[in-house]
Amino acid sequence: MSAKAEEFYAKLKTAVESDQLVLPTLPEVALKIREAVENDNTSAQQIAETLTQDASLSARLIQVSNSPLYRSRNPIEDLQMAVTRLGIRMVKDLVISLAMKQIYQATSDVLDEHFRNSWNTAVEVAAICRMLATTVPGINPEQALLAGLIHNIGSLPILVLAEDDDDLFNNSEALGAVIKELTSPVGVLILEAWNFGDAMTDVVKHAHNFSYDHEGGANLTDLVQIALLQGGHEPEEVDWANVPAFSKLGMDTDVNIIEIEENQEIIENTKQSLMV
Repeated sequence: MSAKAEEFYAKLKTAVESDQLVLPTLPEVALKIREAVENDNTSAQQIAETLTQDASLSARLIQVSNSPLYRSRNPIEDLQMAVTRLGIRMVKDLVISLAMKQIYQATSDVLDEHFRNSWNTAVEVAAICRMLATTVPGINPEQALLAGLIHNIGSLPILVLAEDDDDLFNNSEALGAVIKELTSPVGVLILEAWNFGDAMTDVVKHAHNFSYDHEGGANLTDLVQIALLQGGHEPEEVDWANVPAFSKLGMDTDVNIIEIEENQEIIENTKQSLMV
């Protein structure tokens, strides 16, 4: 880590510990849904009743439930129908994913463009991850979607704190370098505060470490790395042939799967669902 990044990280941790900087938090309804799902006795009706506390989130869930990603012959007209049709655990992952958009709301015009760029990248990576997950046994597509959305969550508090440092904020090269170095460790702080499990924490920890390898089959981090590379969100000098994630998924590094027409349609449908 560079001296500038170390200095900024220390400043950020001090700001968080002294409550001068608040890390992003999940909306209350998303937290309640996650807690309810952990109780095996929770019913679809109880989940639906909890969702009614957030009208915007409820409306978006019904919209997404009726999107090409999940649409069945009969349209979903209310929350209980959505929860029953999709299943409680899928609804939990979807609610958290949909709630992520609220976290990317900037508090100033200066930050707005940066936040929108971060959100757009997260959405594209998430859409590719979800498409990839449908081809990988053992990986839940909605978990893959969420992994894509949280992979760069650490950039948000960095941008908020950097706004007060004119020399850094107005120097795009220096700011980019700090974001590149600190997004992972700051992201880990956020996910630990959210009590997310190791699989998601590993995503923010290793998303940009393309030498990352692990035992066993493909995991969420592998999907995020491939989505970043094939989506064009990483420097061209990364040699795909040396990235273990490709072999984990049994993918040919000479083929960009997002250029396949059928995959493009799936990715676009997912992006539209997240943008509602």
